[in-house]
Amino acid sequence: MLDQQTQPLRFGYTTGACATAATKVALIALITGESQEEVTILIPAGNQVKFTIEEMVISKGQVTAGIIKDGGDDPDATHGALIQSTVSWRKDDRIALDGGKGVGRVTKEGLPIPVGEAAINPVPRQMIEAVAGEILRQYGVGNGVSIMISVPKGEEIAKKTLNGRLGIIDGISILGTRGIVVPFSAEAYTASISLAIKVARKAGCEHVVLTTGGRSEKYAMKQYSYLPQVAFIEMGDVVGFALEECKQQGIKQVSLVGMVGKFSKIAQGKMNVHARKIDINFSFLAQIAKEAGVKETILPDIVRANTAAKVAEIMIGIGNYQFFQLICEYCCQSALAEIGGGLKVETSLYTLSGDFLGKAERQ
Repeated sequence: MLDQQTQPLRFGYTTGACATAATKVALIALITGESQEEVTILIPAGNQVKFTIEEMVISKGQVTAGIIKDGGDDPDATHGALIQSTVSWRKDDRIALDGGKGVGRVTKEGLPIPVGEAAINPVPRQMIEAVAGEILRQYGVGNGVSIMISVPKGEEIAKKTLNGRLGIIDGISILGTRGIVVPFSAEAYTASISLAIKVARKAGCEHVVLTTGGRSEKYAMKQYSYLPQVAFIEMGDVVGFALEECKQQGIKQVSLVGMVGKFSKIAQGKMNVHARKIDINFSFLAQIAKEAGVKETILPDIVRANTAAKVAEIMIGIGNYQFFQLICEYCCQSALAEIGGGLKVETSLYTLSGDFLGKAERQ
């Protein structure tokens, strides 16, 4: 039997695909008065996908259907969320789509959705409207319908996403360009990073700060307190993607802020620093320590260390901060090499508890 780590990772489906499937089955029930347990839709990736209906409420002139979002093996905040579509008759022949409870509203420019509208991205919007039109034609119905997409726990889920920074309030976004979620592709996350940079540019920012997570962002906000909140962007593990987006969107200065572990990978030229992608190279850290003038007798302790935090502890213990300065310099060099130059890059390192370790800049 294959162990858990060698089994193939399971694909999942986007919130957009779930909303489309819920809309299709709700509209069929509205027309026929009959409930269904399954529904199949064609997603943009070209696959026919079957969804199980979690709930179905049929009333006079209105039907609500719900589907549980299965993100597969992708680390997605919306995995397990109930995605609902409520379909009701209109007096005209329009198909009107909006967001209900738990679907965010756009409040800032720079997103592919106008300010004031529900955060239902263009591809899911097209999918939902297309499937509604198809069903109405199939059943020979001339009436239009109102479609309301809701996510009952959307406001709570949104706290785990970048929506607040993007100016999307009161819920999640209905996303997906292909309908399918590729495990660990972080497609939705990279799309959010791209949008966050675009929003920052629309707000007039030419200097943004990229961090690996919430803790490093907290330290970055203290360090760069003169920058507006919109300038701070959590890039997570996709360093190369975030840097390239900054260059393409006209950012002039990028400040990278994080801890030794992930940044030692950037220093090596590794631009995806997820633990599944690359391990910490302790021999590389020992090499940097040697360059920083650390005694040969200490280098084996670095090679044998089990965490980058332990290496940092050793360096702090002997008072060698040149080690951290070199990591920062290598990070700047690697970042500029990755994107072919064209902007100013700074790197700052912190301990997990927020102690500043070093900084470098290159252009």
